[in-house]
Amino acid sequence: MSYYLVKLILSAFVIVFISEISKSNTFFGSLLASLPTISLLAIIWLFYDTGDILKIRQLSIGIFWLTIPSLVFFITFPIFLKNDFNFIYSLILAVSLTIISYKIFLIILKNFGINI
Repeated sequence: MSYYLVKLILSAFVIVFISEISKSNTFFGSLLASLPTISLLAIIWLFYDTGDILKIRQLSIGIFWLTIPSLVFFITFPIFLKNDFNFIYSLILAVSLTIISYKIFLIILKNFGINI
C-alpha cells in the first residue's frame, strides 16, 4: 500500500509542479509539460512493478503511435479559445475531436498492419 502512495505522491507532485511553474512562466511550464513526463513515469512504474521489458517496449511503441493523433487537441484547443469559445466548451470540443482522431488513426494503423 505504501508503494502505491509513493507512486501517487510522486506522480501528483510532477503535475502540480508543472502547473505552478506555468503560473509564473508559461514557456517553462510548456517546456516541462511537453516532456513525456507521464510516459516516463508510467514506463518507470511498469519496469519497477514487472521488470517486463516486452511490456515496456509495447507501451513505448503505443505511446509513440498515439502521440500523433493527440496533437489534434493541441491544435484545436487554442483555436477554439482564440475564437472566443467558452473554456469548457473548447475543452469538450477539443477532447471530442481528439477521440475521433484516435479512432481514425487506429483504423489507419490497422490497415498498415500495425496493432497497438
